[in-house]
Amino acid sequence: MSKVYFWNLRTSSKSPHSARMQKLLTQSGLSAIIDPGNLVALKVHFGESGNTGYLNALNLRPIVDFIRQAGAKPFFTDTSTLYVGDRGESVSHGLLAARHGYDPNLIGAPVLFADGLRSEYEVAVPYKGNYISEAYVGGMIMEADMLITLNHVKGHGLAGYGGAIKNVGMGCASKKGKMHMHVTTGPSLVPDNCIGCGVCITECAAGALDLDEDGRIAMVGKCTGCGRCFLSCRYNAIAIDWEQDVSEFTNRLIEYNKAILDKLRRPAMHINFLMNITPDCDCHGYSDAPICPDLGVMISSDPVAVDQASLDMINAAPPLYPSRLPEGLSQGDDKFKALAPETPDGFGLKYAEKIGLGSRNYKLITI
Repeated sequence: MSKVYFWNLRTSSKSPHSARMQKLLTQSGLSAIIDPGNLVALKVHFGESGNTGYLNALNLRPIVDFIRQAGAKPFFTDTSTLYVGDRGESVSHGLLAARHGYDPNLIGAPVLFADGLRSEYEVAVPYKGNYISEAYVGGMIMEADMLITLNHVKGHGLAGYGGAIKNVGMGCASKKGKMHMHVTTGPSLVPDNCIGCGVCITECAAGALDLDEDGRIAMVGKCTGCGRCFLSCRYNAIAIDWEQDVSEFTNRLIEYNKAILDKLRRPAMHINFLMNITPDCDCHGYSDAPICPDLGVMISSDPVAVDQASLDMINAAPPLYPSRLPEGLSQGDDKFKALAPETPDGFGLKYAEKIGLGSRNYKLITI
């Protein structure tokens, strides 16, 4: 049975937010696995432009201070997105992070992008799974001395639920890794939309694209799924089918977790923030109304346990309206399942437990 430490957000003048967060981190045993001089990756989602549900950077300052007091050197990190937006390469991504409050002068730690300028800095991590044989991961994730994930718990359009497992598997993957989880054969071409500009050809790492005799895009080699062509095309001549089998996507995501976490230099810690619990991922350019009240902060070395505990607490909470939740839900009903009925029961946690990623059995320890 895995231990999950929980703080219910209560504070006082004698024990403000920073003190309660420090107590939570201390009781979790985090300081025992941090050594002086360690470079500690704080994996976070900075939120897409227009989104307001992402984690407030100032709320994370006590975590930075705790790590620095242990003599280590924390840095915030993320990887480039597969979709087109302000997080597709590190220059735009860095400016966005700063606009959303992730300024080292405010939070005490720099922002470094784990997969480099254009998501070309990746490490191929071998893994003998049922769905993948390699995981393509941002290089700095594997170089860091320790990984701490800072997870805004919320819904997700495809996975149904996003927490620690989503932030590790999808969030630490390079652009090629994200493509690897979403599709197995690379993007599809839509030649009728092509104007023959050739930008995607120069971006294709595998040299698999060229123009046909009509001056439109054609596949002339083997696609390796790097995803750079999709991001470069402004004319919708390259497409990705996001509506793949949800169960297979979820299992690929979970195997990415296992591949990454098994190869880290020391155990990772996962901090779930059950605050502003919205129905969508922070990748969206908006944030819909929360589906339940703010509940607290959880931390565990077991990503399965902390996600299971988060789901259990959210389902036990009263539903909030108006929201996207269907009318008539009661306390105890599965809120994310009601929003995404096509997702597998338990959002893949049963498979995660089966392959040894963690345990769904947990002991909740309230500070």
